[in-house]
Amino acid sequence: MALPMIPILALLALFLHAIYHDIIYPYFLSPLSKIPNAHWSVPISRLWILSYRRREEETPAVHEAHQRLGPVVRLAPNEISVNNVDGGIRSVYAGGYEKGDWYLNVFSNYGVMPMFAMPDHGPHSKRKRMLSNVYAKSTLQSSPSLRAISHAILDERLTPRLKDLSAKGESLDFYYIFAALTHDFVSSYIFGLGNGSDFLRQPAEAKKFFDDFKARQRYQFWPQELPGLTSFLSKIGLQWLLVPSWVGPANRDIEAMIQKMCNSAEETLAEVPEEDQKPNKAGAEMQNWPNVYAQLRNALLKDITTNCIDVKMSVVELVERQKLEMASEMLDHTLAGFDTSSIVLTFFSWEISRPEHEGWQKKLRQELKDVHDIHDAKAVDALPLLHAMLMETLRLHAAIPGNQPRITPPSATLGAPGHELTGLPAGVRVQAQAWSLHRNPDVFPEPDTWNPARWLSHERGGTSSEAQLKEMGRWFWAFGSGGRMCVGSNLAMFDMKAIIAAIWSRFETKVDYAEGMVHRGGYVAEPVGKEGKYCVLKLGDD
Repeated sequence: MALPMIPILALLALFLHAIYHDIIYPYFLSPLSKIPNAHWSVPISRLWILSYRRREEETPAVHEAHQRLGPVVRLAPNEISVNNVDGGIRSVYAGGYEKGDWYLNVFSNYGVMPMFAMPDHGPHSKRKRMLSNVYAKSTLQSSPSLRAISHAILDERLTPRLKDLSAKGESLDFYYIFAALTHDFVSSYIFGLGNGSDFLRQPAEAKKFFDDFKARQRYQFWPQELPGLTSFLSKIGLQWLLVPSWVGPANRDIEAMIQKMCNSAEETLAEVPEEDQKPNKAGAEMQNWPNVYAQLRNALLKDITTNCIDVKMSVVELVERQKLEMASEMLDHTLAGFDTSSIVLTFFSWEISRPEHEGWQKKLRQELKDVHDIHDAKAVDALPLLHAMLMETLRLHAAIPGNQPRITPPSATLGAPGHELTGLPAGVRVQAQAWSLHRNPDVFPEPDTWNPARWLSHERGGTSSEAQLKEMGRWFWAFGSGGRMCVGSNLAMFDMKAIIAAIWSRFETKVDYAEGMVHRGGYVAEPVGKEGKYCVLKLGDD
């Protein structure tokens, strides 16, 4: 009679183990059990957060959870979100938390990781040191190459087109124009004007690239959040169930375009003696100098001998590998640089063109009229009203307001001072999002209102004290923070200010159609658009 009891006891033991493992432990005993749950199911399932991520609604969902539950929220069995500076983004993004496969699975190009996707701090820091000087604010403001590029793109390409539209009384969708403009700007600084894109004068080609680029982003969810399923279906030829077949060719077309720019930049460098390969000494025209490409190329070439010893590769093999590394890095800089800036500029143009903000546009245009030379980078950068209006747009309309995941080290501690959560295990996915940081009402009163005056001191006619300005700076996260802060943030500020100065020093704008000017709720927050239109403005010439 004892034998039949054995399988019954075994089943009972399995049942009790399942109850403990899947319910009691995650809900009551896990180190994460003290953290408020965004949804009742999150201690045992990722379905709640995955459903929002799949629909590109994660950002507002997580923000609502923080509003209900506080600065630290549990999103899944092994995922948490933080929304505070001290004990939050300071600990995570400046405290040794590394990146996971979330970045690697989507942001690699040519099968090679760019700096942005590198999981470990060491290789990332080494690559960033190679590139930081070419993106330094002092370098950009004193660069004869960038000044020449700015003049060529803004005065010779953009302004004639806008004058023609203004004279005809025609409206223009500024999202498309900003996408073309920023791609031309960024690719020209990276590869040289003659080697970069000319989308402003090739609108059909620009629109195809832009539409393909944006459409493929809709399918990044699968390899990022469910890489195992994506890999399995790919191996058995069923990846089309998740990702349409055209996405692969679209990605390869983009890679081919950037590879062509790399080859053209290499030809430009070949025309200049090695000892003269500096922007201020190059025989090539200043505007055609491949600033970023040359910087990385020369830095990587210095590593060839050492790397050959370290990885047992021949010089030829290493050079070929480094060509792919350069192409991957340049692709990442180009796409990230144009996409984010075009989104911010589109929302900027929408805000100042709305009837209720007519006064802000008039003040900006007056400030710009007092500038002797709009291509004087230092003079434009020093304009207080322009800076305040751009900062407020970056706060309210950050291009990347979504999650920035990291992985906890062993025995991590998170939470505001006095409310710390200690002993968090290694391997927990922790994230923050600019959308929520930028909407803290204690730091940004009336956070959903576009109000540039908050970025101006009382002495400049604004509404903030010096202490308030300093606190807003601590919470401002449009470019991230810590060692992995956006390496191109200075270039982004430069080209956005230059573009704003070029347009609104010469034209006034009014909204013609902007029903689709609401953000997507995913990692990238471009305007949703409506009927294929985004921010359509009518221009008036002086």
